[in-house]
Amino acid sequence: MTDEQTRTSLVRALSGAVRGEVEFDATARALMTMDASNYRRVPLGVVAPRDADDIAAALAACRAHEVPVVPRGGGTSIAGQATGTGVVLDLTRHLRSIVELDAGARTAVVQPGVILDDLRRAAAPHGLTFGPDPSTHSRCTLGGMIGNNSCGSHSVAWGTTADNVEALTVARYGGDTLRLGRGRWDGAPAGLRELADSHLALLRTGFPELPRRISGYALDALLPERGPDLARAFCGSEGTLGVVTEATVRLVEAPEARALAVLGYADESAAAEAAPGLLPYCPLTVEGMAADLVREPAGLPRGGAWLFVETGGATPAEARARAEQILRAADAVDATVVTDPAGQRALWRIREDASGTATRMPDGSEAWPGWEDCAVPPARLGPYLREFRALLTAHGLRGTPYGHFGDGCIHVRIDFDLLSDEGVARFRRFSEEMATLVVAHGGSLSGEHGDGQARAELLPRMYGDELVALFRRFKDLWDPDGGMNPGMLARPARLDENLRFDVLPKRPVDVTFGYPHDDGDFSAAVRRCVGVAKCRTAQPPGAGVMCPSFRATGEEEHSTRGRARLLHEMLAGEVITDGWRSKEVRDALDLCLSCKGCRSDCPVGVDMATYKAEFLHHHYRRRLRPAAHYVMGRLPGWLRLAAPFAPVLNALARIRPLAALAKRLAGIAAERTIPVLAGETFTGWAAKRRRRGPVLLSGDRVVAVWPDTFTNHLSPEVGRAAVRVLEAAGRTAVHPGRGVCCGLTYVSTGQLDKARRVMRRTLDRMGPSLGDPLVVLEPSCAATLRTDLPELLPDDPRAAEIAASVRTLAQYLEEYAPDWQPPRLDRPVAGQTHCHQHAVLGDAAERRLRARAGLEGELAGGCCGLAGNFGFERGHWGVSVACAEEQLLPSVRSAEPGTDILADGFSCRTQLAQLAGVRSRHLAELLAEGLKDTDTHPI
Repeated sequence: MTDEQTRTSLVRALSGAVRGEVEFDATARALMTMDASNYRRVPLGVVAPRDADDIAAALAACRAHEVPVVPRGGGTSIAGQATGTGVVLDLTRHLRSIVELDAGARTAVVQPGVILDDLRRAAAPHGLTFGPDPSTHSRCTLGGMIGNNSCGSHSVAWGTTADNVEALTVARYGGDTLRLGRGRWDGAPAGLRELADSHLALLRTGFPELPRRISGYALDALLPERGPDLARAFCGSEGTLGVVTEATVRLVEAPEARALAVLGYADESAAAEAAPGLLPYCPLTVEGMAADLVREPAGLPRGGAWLFVETGGATPAEARARAEQILRAADAVDATVVTDPAGQRALWRIREDASGTATRMPDGSEAWPGWEDCAVPPARLGPYLREFRALLTAHGLRGTPYGHFGDGCIHVRIDFDLLSDEGVARFRRFSEEMATLVVAHGGSLSGEHGDGQARAELLPRMYGDELVALFRRFKDLWDPDGGMNPGMLARPARLDENLRFDVLPKRPVDVTFGYPHDDGDFSAAVRRCVGVAKCRTAQPPGAGVMCPSFRATGEEEHSTRGRARLLHEMLAGEVITDGWRSKEVRDALDLCLSCKGCRSDCPVGVDMATYKAEFLHHHYRRRLRPAAHYVMGRLPGWLRLAAPFAPVLNALARIRPLAALAKRLAGIAAERTIPVLAGETFTGWAAKRRRRGPVLLSGDRVVAVWPDTFTNHLSPEVGRAAVRVLEAAGRTAVHPGRGVCCGLTYVSTGQLDKARRVMRRTLDRMGPSLGDPLVVLEPSCAATLRTDLPELLPDDPRAAEIAASVRTLAQYLEEYAPDWQPPRLDRPVAGQTHCHQHAVLGDAAERRLRARAGLEGELAGGCCGLAGNFGFERGHWGVSVACAEEQLLPSVRSAEPGTDILADGFSCRTQLAQLAGVRSRHLAELLAEGLKDTDTHPI
């Protein structure tokens, strides 16, 4: 059969045998081309099995068609083992059940797609947890952890995943099922016992003894003195032997209280040499990182490197006493003990985000995995790090080590040039010399993430040819047809093949935004996504925002990573072949709310809102756009025309048939209510005030209040309140004049040529006031002026000038009126921090101002779901509501009677009014209400 005939036959067979989704379209394939590694392999298709029978049926169909299979969990593998050319089994979509949790036996039975944090949450009420906890714990799966033998920061206390697996149910490529346990040969493939018994001497001497030996197959688990332990031997096999359909795992007792000792050292070598000496004190973690990885050292003691040493106890006092004991034994330059849970989380976040932040050097240049997680005996870590740094220097490379110092395992991203032939050749030479260095120190090429394609080629340097040949025989007993994840571990692909950068354009793509952090290169911007998948967290992220559409849908294509993958494949042109005209990319970006949450919450600063605007600009160039783009995308112009007729238009909007017709023509969701136009605009009110004479207070300090479209035409009461507050603080409030606009709605709908014209006109009209403080009350407009304006007009110095002048009301008061005392309101508040404020502007000044005014309570994170035009557009209603239901609406419903609801964004206030019937207000309105009536011209 031809390849197309094979594909057609396979799709037919899978569709008839599997109850889950069978997807061979371009979107499904593009989403699975990469994991979090340097590698890319294009799959034939994707199957999302619903149960173990589906897995077995899919494997049998693929074997019959001689098509390989790759099991995939969260896709966070860093060595390339979650990519493949055959059928990818997406085990995260349906197989996410915790089948049983036996607190007495301290075990749990889980399906392979269970997210680690879900298991931990289920175990927590029983005082239990699952010990291994990689930094991707919020999105990695138990099946993936078993495949990689994952570890995490608590491995010094609780070991690797293999140490915590009791039994496995495994489906093989032919479709049969094995049950693997400990202490017996039952369930082993035919010939496995004979293979082990005939090579006992090699199995006893061929494996280095160290806590983080993850490389190769764990054949030493088959030794009679160790069991045999078939489940342990299967762990770390990277999907090359079979597919886990169910796992029985052991749980450990979680300490009632924890303390964190943070120890500062002169440099990373000093920290590394100190780490083994702390192990006798039985800490829960001994993590290390150096100063060149830490962008914001807030909360860290003095030093050039730090150890994070966590201790546990039955009481906070006991945990703290153990931490202080470690402080006394540590001989550190400086140290502190943190017992506050919030303080501990803040420090751990620095460590957990390192896998993302390490992908950029301090100067912004790119860094990549490849030697991400090798391990040496802990006592050798200090000398090893010194030689490692010397090897980097010898090759003209840079890297930032961090990781599990107590286990001798470090992570590092290195600034390999993987775009040029010369750079790839250097990558290979360095890798070969690095393998020699690791082995010289008695180490393992992988100490956590597996060998995959990144290191498996070099396994003979670690194990020798005889043992590696035994690995191949071991693989063949499990998978005689060679269909399980070929190219990994046994008979591996070369480490410099299948690099994901090979397919990208060799020259910069012609784009509209400036991409200042990526040297103007859109391909480099898209490359920012390295696949750590922090955007794939299904649980509320607290104060975070990213990624609301993924949490609403649970679908990869609606995550930040998924969209970045599609953009990557659009640039590659192999799977997605229509370039900027791609329907696949358009449909994935359609549910992007442009919340900008990824700009701050993504560890590598992916800015999908900007990428979406760029794509829409090219996609619709010289083409008919959706009606919503012409209506809501050009809202400022329409509202200026409508302002004189506001009463008439409001009356017409209350007539249901007319409103329904208007919404249909405008592309607005039928469920939405058309907002009420203000009878008097903010600029109109301000002009009348000015004609009556300006209010000049002490010092006559003038501040410009930006008349954004939403404040001006839809909620002028916010502008009036802000003017009153500013005048109470001793400032004279003015506005820059009519017709100025930040261009937000044009940007969000990808009308970038129009956006730039509007922005240039605004800069012209600002004239001599450019550079003066500019108070912007609508967070989305403030964010547009702060970021989009200079990135769309990078060659106009006025754009950077106005961006630097933007302040929120709270930021302005704190900076320019620090002695002003706000009215004391002393009441609770609830609501939501605007997503653009969170992502671009920050809300620290708002928090401090609320505290000074006696407004108590935390505001919710997330996104309200309206997000400007998004929630109004037809087809977005369900996702919009789901986003609001995630954090905003529950926080408001649970508020005590008498709680004021705060929402500085017009979208947030509108969403609350339309979905919950709740009136919410801008912070300026609450402050203005508390002021004494000193204004001679009432608001």
